[in-house]
Amino acid sequence: MVGPEGEQVGIVPLERALQLAADVDLDLVEVAPMARPPVCKLMDFGKFKYESALKAREARRNQQQTVIKEMKLRPKIDSHDYETKKGHVVRFLKAGDKVKVTIMFRGREQSRPELGFRLLRKLSEEVGELGFVEAAPKQDGRNMIMVIAPHRATKAAAVAAHAAKSEPRETPEAPEAIA
Repeated sequence: MVGPEGEQVGIVPLERALQLAADVDLDLVEVAPMARPPVCKLMDFGKFKYESALKAREARRNQQQTVIKEMKLRPKIDSHDYETKKGHVVRFLKAGDKVKVTIMFRGREQSRPELGFRLLRKLSEEVGELGFVEAAPKQDGRNMIMVIAPHRATKAAAVAAHAAKSEPRETPEAPEAIA
């Protein structure tokens, strides 16, 4: 058992532990149930729940969110449209996001999947310095899907830029008026 200030009380029978908790007007909380013997602490249970919720919220805030952006193409895309879509993919990768590239086949285009493979290979080669192919192109019904993930250095730079952008800026102090 652990006391209210964090001091070690020692191994105490349950009845005595409950009596000690009642004497100091605190709750007996089991903090490590898997330990042998189980570890209990004298504390305010409401405060314990509040602090554990704060820790969980902080852990969620510090987690890295994985964002997957999607770019849809057609096998017979025009060169200018392709360059525009490639520019979007480059922007997403520079921001540190994964990109799911989907090629949609219609009608007789479905009998020519090599057009989709060729287009996806061309795209992956052109954005190779920013990202790598995480999931190789594969046919999924009428669509062909490939996932491109940013390189670690690209993602680290994007995270650093985002952190720098979200820091509060210092405002310069106003000059004092001369009277």
